[in-house]
Amino acid sequence: MIAPDGVLEVAGTRLEARFMDGPADRPVLVLLHEGLGSVSQWRDFPDLLATASGCAVLAYSRAGYGASAPVSLPRPLSYMHDEAGDVLPHIISQLQGRDHVLVGHSDGASIAAIYAGSKPHAGLKGLVLMAPHVFVEDISIAGIRTARDAWETTNLRDRLKRHHGDNVDTAFLGWNDSWLNPGFRDWDITGFLPLITAPVLAVQGRDDDYGTLAQLDAIEQSCGAPVTKLVLDDCGHAPQKDQTAAVLDAICSFVTEL
Repeated sequence: MIAPDGVLEVAGTRLEARFMDGPADRPVLVLLHEGLGSVSQWRDFPDLLATASGCAVLAYSRAGYGASAPVSLPRPLSYMHDEAGDVLPHIISQLQGRDHVLVGHSDGASIAAIYAGSKPHAGLKGLVLMAPHVFVEDISIAGIRTARDAWETTNLRDRLKRHHGDNVDTAFLGWNDSWLNPGFRDWDITGFLPLITAPVLAVQGRDDDYGTLAQLDAIEQSCGAPVTKLVLDDCGHAPQKDQTAAVLDAICSFVTEL
């Protein structure tokens, strides 16, 4: 089993990780971070989630993020597909057969959807998709251009460096350059949705500046499993930060029903 704090080894790559164990009869909640995220950028959410749900919680930083091993740029435009197909299965295998629920935010939610919709997976009991992207919208590109302006004109790099250290340029540019690449406008993972067989909790804020509620509508209409939608007022692109209590309550209820 995974050590409480330390690293995961995936095909010779060292990934930063935090693991809080819990009862074996409850699923492990696996946190998949956003495009600029890391273990530390979940803040106290993993601890709050473990306490509220009574479940084990695993958070890790993908390669090129946080204190994980570096990667080379440019990232391929298939980076979320690659993560879902080549890395996440190795992460799940280290749970040693325990049931699990994927809790993804933004890019992490997309990775979870690709993984779940690629083929049936033993032990996968549910998906929590927070601010998910299943296709590219104009608002998504506008938000990412705004982030690029902040990177170039404000102290955003310094603020991100506190979480990513020497990976800071790779973390930001790998994500930002990919989304702003003209070829990325055709990125669309709705074809994976009909093959998802695990129940889904889809969460989005009404004030999300990276996507509209059309994302949740597409998931609800196309997903092959039951979908529970939660739309939150006074909430932007990070529901777990902007409406922590509501998100914790929703996840706990979802997991209990599973």
